[in-house]
Amino acid sequence: MRNKAKIVITNRVHDEVRERLSTFGDVDMNVAIEPWPEPERLSRIRGATAVMGFMTDHVDASVLSGATELKIIACALKGFDSFDVNACTEAGVWVSIVPDLLTVPTAELGIGLAISLARHVRRGELIVRSGSYLGWRAQLYGQGLAGTTVAVIGLGNVGTAVVRCLSGFGCERILGVDPQVTHHATTLSPLADAMAVADYVFVAAPLTGESEHLISDAVLSAGKRGQFVINIGRGSVVDESAILRALTTGRIAGYAADVFEFEDWGRENRPMGINAALLAHPNTLFTPHLGSAVASVRLAIEQRAADNIVAVLGDRAPPDAVNEVMSTGASQRGRIVSLQRR
Repeated sequence: MRNKAKIVITNRVHDEVRERLSTFGDVDMNVAIEPWPEPERLSRIRGATAVMGFMTDHVDASVLSGATELKIIACALKGFDSFDVNACTEAGVWVSIVPDLLTVPTAELGIGLAISLARHVRRGELIVRSGSYLGWRAQLYGQGLAGTTVAVIGLGNVGTAVVRCLSGFGCERILGVDPQVTHHATTLSPLADAMAVADYVFVAAPLTGESEHLISDAVLSAGKRGQFVINIGRGSVVDESAILRALTTGRIAGYAADVFEFEDWGRENRPMGINAALLAHPNTLFTPHLGSAVASVRLAIEQRAADNIVAVLGDRAPPDAVNEVMSTGASQRGRIVSLQRR
């Protein structure tokens, strides 16, 4: 049966991962940078035994309806809000994630974005590259992390890693905003209280029904004037239109993000792109979802996703499952047993 398995990999992975999985079945991998067109993606998934999914994928009941042989969707990522776990469970399809490997590099990137935003690195780099730079001038004075108050929204793995990174920068206070988790290095604070005093706000929360547009007009307007907001959680936890308004009025001093609303494929009525005015605003800094884009980390993430596929093809439960099914065969009812927090 293993030789007849069809393993679909929707984005390009390292050769050693593809070769490893080819010993368990026929591997159908997207070798391009761009995702497959939607009709092609759906067609390939519907013929699959196992799928390794990525940030560009969205799976719901309509996708699963024709995937009668599908046993597992092994997500090569941590935040799985674009995958309908309830629908997968009902269809008897395992969903697994990679819970920890991207944590540290994402936190590191968040710190880098915060420093670069507040120290005007983007504008400074343009000055140097313009050819008109003639040496030091009294310009682009910014703000450091030392002596500041920082709020971290979401104390899951990424949020706590941000807190650990911040410990070396001499922050005066680190406030933790999370109704479920505390951290010894933070002072637990309600969102409104933290926003009122924070110089920096790190958004590291997962996207749920409760957290969508958590950072809104109301929250920003009640926040400390001149603060910096850095989003490394999920794009739609922040209302990007509200951010633009806050930047325009000077309510916030800057916004940096590695994640964007349009990337949240599972969300109804998501925007189709990033607002052009937000992209053009000088007090912004953006990276193209580079949180886990460290070569050794990406390989480890792919191998971990492959571990989950190999387990299911061997009639074992995947080690990183976020749901539980009665059988690896399709059409078996199951139940969700856990939801991993970002």
